[in-house]
Amino acid sequence: MKAAIIQQYGTADQLEVVANIPTPTIQADEVLVENYAISINPIDYKARQGLMQHLFKWQFPVILGWDLAGKVVAIGSAVTNFKVGDAVFARPDIDPRGKNGSYAEYTAVKADKLALKPQNISYAAASAVPLAGQTALQMLRKLEIKSGQKVLIQAGAGGVGMYAIQLAKQAGAHVVTTASQANHDFVISLGADQVIDYHKNNIQDVLTDFDAVLDTVGDVAGGISILKKGGRFLTIAASLSKEQQHSPGKVVMSGWVAPNSQDLTTLANYIANRKIKIVLDSTFPFTTAGMRAAHIRSETHHARGKIVVQIKN
Repeated sequence: MKAAIIQQYGTADQLEVVANIPTPTIQADEVLVENYAISINPIDYKARQGLMQHLFKWQFPVILGWDLAGKVVAIGSAVTNFKVGDAVFARPDIDPRGKNGSYAEYTAVKADKLALKPQNISYAAASAVPLAGQTALQMLRKLEIKSGQKVLIQAGAGGVGMYAIQLAKQAGAHVVTTASQANHDFVISLGADQVIDYHKNNIQDVLTDFDAVLDTVGDVAGGISILKKGGRFLTIAASLSKEQQHSPGKVVMSGWVAPNSQDLTTLANYIANRKIKIVLDSTFPFTTAGMRAAHIRSETHHARGKIVVQIKN
């Protein structure tokens, strides 16, 4: 099969699409998905740079990628809730060997990580949901968002921020986000009640007395400082010091997505009922040049919505 691989850690130039990679074999609890589209996440280029070596000892060549949408072409003997031909999307488990990423024509996926693709969206749009959407859903759950609360979501134009704004509004929160001036109208269209231009203002200079902060940019000190007593802070972008974790009168946490069928199905239902919209920043072809360009676009931190690679039309 074709796959985008890296032979060593480094820049986007390490990515290369080759055609001689073995198709994955599936276990009893897995299905084989023929990928129609995949999406790019910040974790992808960080992994490519070697920043996940402390977590995984991958064996080169490595296939990156953790978002996909496609069709089931084979099912394991223990799988009963999917069938060949089903249109699905998923954030697969991270393969500890580095051989089963989504940057490929086929990926083996645990059945408990899959959900049926909403019929009212394309494969490209579906591929843009699993990692970022589940991250937003689960982190807001940890923040215990309630109706009427004041919530700050950092970087509202990014993948996680885009979904978090919409989900927090579904919960009835008053949502403030940060974005460049060029993205103000965009995040307001997602439901943000107030937008802070991070080029002009530090959040601690203009915000106070917040119930919750979802940090996706690493501004831990600023986020903690605007919380009210009893407020909750969660970061997916930074390591917390012991002092920060024990901020008096405040709950300070870090978070990591735990993909599962139930949460992905929840998102699918929101999408099917048009309560969440998906915004694609750009779409690239499944070629060496396309994969490199997609990573470079992600590294600019200026994507408005999600970056997608189309594997099969």
